[in-house]
Amino acid sequence: MLSACASTIPKPIRQPVGGDPGVAAVRSEPETAYRGQAVRWGGSIIETENHAQQTRITVLAQTLDSDGRPDGEQSGGRFIALVNGFLDPAVYQAGRLITVAGHIAGTETHLIGKYPYRYPVVQVDTYYLWPPLRHYDWRDAPPYWYDPYWGPYWYDPWYPYHGPGWPYPYW
Repeated sequence: MLSACASTIPKPIRQPVGGDPGVAAVRSEPETAYRGQAVRWGGSIIETENHAQQTRITVLAQTLDSDGRPDGEQSGGRFIALVNGFLDPAVYQAGRLITVAGHIAGTETHLIGKYPYRYPVVQVDTYYLWPPLRHYDWRDAPPYWYDPYWGPYWYDPWYPYHGPGWPYPYW
């Protein structure tokens, strides 16, 4: 019974890192100031690019909630996550939410349009791709006063086959 309470989210993703600098702080300091420091960052995937030995994921940083899920509020810019091995770009596509835990490997400068942008680079130890949220549409639900099992006459002895002549009463 206790396994029903177990989470599939990896522990490094669920637990915050002490002294975790933000993306903006790493961008503004010299490259060696934060090198090797543990971080837990997340956000929305901008681009997934595969190389021979690793995958580079460009992420638009967002603040994280208590479980480590990006909550949609932007915080400090973009970063690059380096993941060893192959990640399918069709699965890790633009717009999906991801959280990574790892160590800062330095910074890289790339152009966004014609603007040179300095990206913090994280060598990823653990990552989690969040499943898309399903939105509940209230129009699909019956009205709040509808309850088929309320009242003294709810029992149907013929359910689910109903009796002969259904839906007409038996006179």
